[in-house]
Amino acid sequence: MTPVGPEPAATIDRQQMEIDIACVGFGPAMGGFLTTLSRSLLSPDGSPKLESGCLPGSPLLVICYERADGLGFGVSGAVTRGRGIRASFPGLDLAQIPMAAPVKQEKLVYLLDPTGASNRSFALRSADKLIRTFGSLFRFREDALELPLIPSFLQKHDGFVMSLGQFNQWVAEQLTSSGLLQIWPGTPVSAPLIEDQAVKGIRLADQGAAQDGTPQDGFLPGMDIRAALTVVGDGPVGAVGRGIDAHFGLPAGHEHSEWALGMKMVIELREDSGLETGTVLHTFGFPEPEVFGFLYVHPDRLASVGIFIPSWFRSPVRTAYRYLQHFVLHPYLWRHLQGGTLKSWAAKSLQESGRRGEPFLVGDGYARIGEGSGSTNVLSGSGVDEAWTTGTQLAEAVVELLEKKLPFTQQNLEETYVRRRRASWVDSESRVAADSRNGFPHGLLNGLFGMALAGFTGGRVVIPPPSSRNKGASLEERFGARIPPGELQKLKDEAAEHSLPLHDQIMNRCGWPEIPYDGKLLVSQQDALLTGGSVQAPAGYANHVVFLRPDVCRNCEPKLCVEMCSGQAISRGESGVPQFDREKCIFCGACLWNCRAEETGEPANIELRAGAGGLHSALN
Repeated sequence: MTPVGPEPAATIDRQQMEIDIACVGFGPAMGGFLTTLSRSLLSPDGSPKLESGCLPGSPLLVICYERADGLGFGVSGAVTRGRGIRASFPGLDLAQIPMAAPVKQEKLVYLLDPTGASNRSFALRSADKLIRTFGSLFRFREDALELPLIPSFLQKHDGFVMSLGQFNQWVAEQLTSSGLLQIWPGTPVSAPLIEDQAVKGIRLADQGAAQDGTPQDGFLPGMDIRAALTVVGDGPVGAVGRGIDAHFGLPAGHEHSEWALGMKMVIELREDSGLETGTVLHTFGFPEPEVFGFLYVHPDRLASVGIFIPSWFRSPVRTAYRYLQHFVLHPYLWRHLQGGTLKSWAAKSLQESGRRGEPFLVGDGYARIGEGSGSTNVLSGSGVDEAWTTGTQLAEAVVELLEKKLPFTQQNLEETYVRRRRASWVDSESRVAADSRNGFPHGLLNGLFGMALAGFTGGRVVIPPPSSRNKGASLEERFGARIPPGELQKLKDEAAEHSLPLHDQIMNRCGWPEIPYDGKLLVSQQDALLTGGSVQAPAGYANHVVFLRPDVCRNCEPKLCVEMCSGQAISRGESGVPQFDREKCIFCGACLWNCRAEETGEPANIELRAGAGGLHSALN
């Protein structure tokens, strides 16, 4: 049996455990899977309806392994139509779920640049000038234009806002209280176990290791969990999903080419903020034209406020935290947020290739659900309900196969799970969305036109994809027209000499104002990391971010892994090789897709391995 992933040089004897179904990652998709499956485990008289294959006479043995130390840590606020979730919970009372509320007001807002520092095209600057000149004829105020309508594909008016952290905990409480399923947080999974082209289970991460992976006193090799079915729901940067992709590849024509980093704050609003519970704002245009933003108002004066930094944002210093603070300070938002208090902070990578990035959904012994399975709808900006629904579809398929006493082969899973998924709204809507964002690498206006074109034609008419995707721009290409070459080189040299990221120096030089820290809402990135994110890193695990070929890193400038790191966990080290501080890492995965090695034809130079710890805030 071969684990697809890192392995210490020395051969290690590992304990083995046999179960029926091994689940990896506890998010909305796994919540949907386990909720649906749990309802079919027992007969009305309490006897096993689905009997265990490894413990005869007992119900199915199902264990879910979650990397994070808590089941509500490290996720995000969301607005969702909730079709799949409501189908699982008929008559759902949102009051049962902390921070959940129905959508009452929804707006789409174009934010103009009040600073003059944004890198806008001539066409966009001209449009901004027209809006300011004739703003009195439209809903223009506080440097923002409220659009008169929201495209139907983006609307969430019949949905609800919620905290995924609180929702996950609510779902987990119901599952674990039944005693039929086990969920183990703080248990990272290092790799899938693959034998004869079939997934036979998973390997848990080693414990009691030094940061370089060397066994220390109390070393405990990760156990091999053998299972008839491995359900993979560990997101876009999970070790098991990526291990399966590395082994089996992707379907012809599919690629993981579009990503985004989502970063957000949970803010306790002042009493007279003017924002009503259930308010949803979708924004675009600021702090840079490529950056989308959001604001969702939860009960008890809490608001989720955040931005998405996309992979087609061609800036080599695309920091997220400072852009997030400028977003919060935009006059249209600041009038509501001023006087608020930062309660939580988080960031995560989003795999935004959608249907075009769909992997092999099933194989012998495994099935993929959720975001890592390509379920996110990039046209509607929706992923939570889609992920949940894929989980319920797989659970229904598993029950069908178990009742028929059929094995979990690729063919059987395709005829049950994949068939259900292809016949559902998740699949039909993902087809419409597949090429909806092709225009954004050519600019904001082209991107918006492409989304409208795809949305209003049901995906039948789209902008053709660019010939090459996600090629990063050099500093000279991005900022040469604004910063003289000699000064630009000086900024680069100073950053290298003092082992600092470049983004602050570049943004200051381009005219972005300094952030007016107030110690309450506007705080340094490190304060957000330690207080809002409550980041912790347990001892005993090897470093989970590894730079494979130091020579490649030395010659890489600027270092996007440093610039993009959400927690400032990656910094410039000696001789230009980045160094990693696990005490600051939040497992967002931005380093993985921001490695520039692939732009030169090299394989990726960063390996993101399994590890515990990270964010410890359940308000996200």
